[in-house]
Amino acid sequence: MGESGPAAPLLIACALGIEQLALRTGRGRAVDAPARVTVLRTGMGPRAAETAVARALGRDGAAADTAVIASGFCAGLAPGMHPGDLVVAEETRAAGDSVPCTGADLLAEALARAVPGRTVHTGPLTGSDHVVRGHERSELRATGAIAVDMESAATLRTALRSGPRPVAAVRVVVDAPEHELVRIGTFRGGISAFRVLRAVLPAFYEWHRSLLLPRR
Repeated sequence: MGESGPAAPLLIACALGIEQLALRTGRGRAVDAPARVTVLRTGMGPRAAETAVARALGRDGAAADTAVIASGFCAGLAPGMHPGDLVVAEETRAAGDSVPCTGADLLAEALARAVPGRTVHTGPLTGSDHVVRGHERSELRATGAIAVDMESAATLRTALRSGPRPVAAVRVVVDAPEHELVRIGTFRGGISAFRVLRAVLPAFYEWHRSLLLPRR
């Protein structure tokens, strides 16, 4: 890391191996990276995310100053969304609770620069404990949410349990109302989403540098 880089660590949490691969092999420039960046694979579902994030933040005293981003793929809820679109959460929602995200506007602007030509949506990101299909999509959309995934809300909620810290959620759409997912391995839009996820790291680092985090 360069001398001007922030001292605080960055934890990027995702559920799937393919998401972890995209993030680890992404186009983040080393000079921009924080001193410690961890790409954590949590496993699928809110319980797995909660367990993995709590363990990671409790290790080596990391809980005090680590910024956390929940990332990976999601299902879009709004008509007109396409695979490869980006979703920046203004808040995450699950089980009646909401977690406001830090610097969502700044993060959306950084993503627009990092992945030019891709649409960036901002709004509430809701949680589910299963893959959303059919009528469930419209029901969740009626709540005002723009996208849904299974881990972001649990990740951010768990991250804040050990104290205040910057948190954010950025997801790439693989499944949308007019482009419903069958299998990610064979879904044409899955390739596009993977490429977009590989490109987000510079935006994550820009967001991280902008934060006034406590220093050790």
